[in-house]
Amino acid sequence: MSGIALRRSARLVTSNSVSITHTSVPTTNHRSERDLSELSELDSEPELSPRPVKRARKATASAAANGASQLQGSSQDTLATLPVNIEPTEPTKKPRTRRKGPPPEPKPEDFMARTTNRWKVGPHVSAAGGVENAIVNAASVGANAFALFLKSQRKWTSPDMKEISISAFKARMKTFGYSASHILPHGSYLVNLGNPDEKKREQSYECFLDDLKRCEELGLHLYNFHPGSTVGVATKDESLSLIAGCINRAHKDTERVVIVLENMAGSGNVIGSTFAELGGVITQVEDKSRVGVCLDTCHMFAAGYDIRTNEGWNETMAEFERDVGLQYLRGMHLNDSKGTLGSKKDRHQNIGLGELGLATFAHVLSDPRTRDLPLILETPAYDEPGTSASRLGKEGMDVWRKEVEVLNRFGNGVHGEGEEAKMYDWTEEIREVVQAASRKHDAKGKSVKGVEAGGRKRKAGKRKRGAKDAEEEEDGGDDHCESCSEEG
Repeated sequence: MSGIALRRSARLVTSNSVSITHTSVPTTNHRSERDLSELSELDSEPELSPRPVKRARKATASAAANGASQLQGSSQDTLATLPVNIEPTEPTKKPRTRRKGPPPEPKPEDFMARTTNRWKVGPHVSAAGGVENAIVNAASVGANAFALFLKSQRKWTSPDMKEISISAFKARMKTFGYSASHILPHGSYLVNLGNPDEKKREQSYECFLDDLKRCEELGLHLYNFHPGSTVGVATKDESLSLIAGCINRAHKDTERVVIVLENMAGSGNVIGSTFAELGGVITQVEDKSRVGVCLDTCHMFAAGYDIRTNEGWNETMAEFERDVGLQYLRGMHLNDSKGTLGSKKDRHQNIGLGELGLATFAHVLSDPRTRDLPLILETPAYDEPGTSASRLGKEGMDVWRKEVEVLNRFGNGVHGEGEEAKMYDWTEEIREVVQAASRKHDAKGKSVKGVEAGGRKRKAGKRKRGAKDAEEEEDGGDDHCESCSEEG
């Protein structure tokens, strides 16, 4: 009985559960066939889809897959049309740059023909890059003579000359036909052989002797230098003896070089502004065959020798003969003067453009006494010569080229009738070239004022006049070669 009741209750529970489950379906999950068909239609329309983001992702992935497949197919078609013999190329290597060989050796035919006459005119040229370059620079302006620095003129010591430069200098001398008697090296501005201070004088002597030995290495015969100064301590006579003593000593330490004293403008305690002072040194030199004098036209005029007229020139040379002796005249510096007669100011000007005027140089280059001497221009040049191998002797120095040309006209006797008109025309020729060089120099951003004639700018500095004079006299000079401030 109890078993029957238990089974009946189980059936009732099961039946009720089924009934509850069945009746709950329509309220929550039950859909009719119509509802299902409508849902299927919604799924087929993306815009009406209840999950548009997911559908969009699938569509994008499918489109990308189809595009890649098409691209691969077209690439294969393209490759199929290419020639079979084409091979993939290797990356190209950058070609190595070959070093250029040495430039061709300059030849005389590469430059203007030099005038042939008995007066040997030429400028103080640059020796930058090696002393051998001075020869090319001289030839490029038509010079028959030239001067140069054998080392830095502003340093006490300098490196020895290279053997290759010495050999090249001698070879070019021969090739270009220059004579050692027409080359006048210029000494250091620091040297003062008249300084009474023994230690400082010895330093000057060593620098002086080094230059003389360089001359002998190059086979040169002459060496020009500024005598020195008393520095306000010694008397003129004492300094003259000190200078002569150094020359005697140098003659013993060298073999053949002729030591050439330069006349000076006469400022301060500087020695050599009068012919009598130069003669005072020479009389004390033991080997007089190895001593001489170089006359600077600007220095003579600044010291009070009026050489502007033919009469004045002859009177000056007569005084030189009396106090020194014409046999000692071994060279000249041809410079016009910015300063007036007797100003004692050593300020070089271009030929014909200063206080001396072009006619002065007509006297010099028609006087037999100045034949076969180095007649050296130290005038402002404004433009520098090319120092690189590609520019050597080809650029710059237009002013010197014109001055040499005009002065050679005097040597060739191209003057006489209508002389005044010719002097004017020739002066204007020089002026025109000087102005053009000056403008070109300014265009490079360098001021002509305070510029050395060789083209280098002087170092600006404010100094008291007294301090400047003392320094210049200590170094043995009140001036310097305006045309050449480079280091050799």
